[in-house]
Amino acid sequence: MKTNIVSNLRFQIMLIVFLLNYYTTFAQETTPTKSSSNLWQKVQFGGGLGLGFGNGFTDITVAPSAIYNFNDYVSLGTGLQFSYISQKDFYNSTIVGASIIGLFNPIEGIQLSLEVEEMNVNTTFQSVGNTTLKDNFWNTGLFIGAGYRAENVTIGARYNLLYDKEKTVYGSALMPFVRVYF
Repeated sequence: MKTNIVSNLRFQIMLIVFLLNYYTTFAQETTPTKSSSNLWQKVQFGGGLGLGFGNGFTDITVAPSAIYNFNDYVSLGTGLQFSYISQKDFYNSTIVGASIIGLFNPIEGIQLSLEVEEMNVNTTFQSVGNTTLKDNFWNTGLFIGAGYRAENVTIGARYNLLYDKEKTVYGSALMPFVRVYF
């Protein structure tokens, strides 16, 4: 099983390198050279902010991200994530992580993505009788995604190739997304 995961991961890394090389070379042959005198002109910022409050329930998420646009076809970026979720007298969970994302725009309107995400999950459960159970684990995700892109907004879905229903923070391997970069 472990050998299968390692082989699969090697294949995915080779695929990332190939795609980055292919799209960068293709873009250099077909688009005029833009002035790269200012690095920050090619950087876009985005992210997410989530707040949820209810009867004894709190959910706070902050997830900033940034991408660097190499050209009209290829972007590479990174993101951070912090989440705190609590249900009074039942559980609380803190999630801290980071990700690296590659975005590919092969034709107008279509965006493909490959993202590696690593998160530390620390959860405490409280049960009747004041028994406390703690669970602390690392969650690794390798997502492939596709979406429809219009200007700086992309709507689509991503699939976690390393999804393990026993140790995950997600309810499913397939997840919808909305990306916005300014």
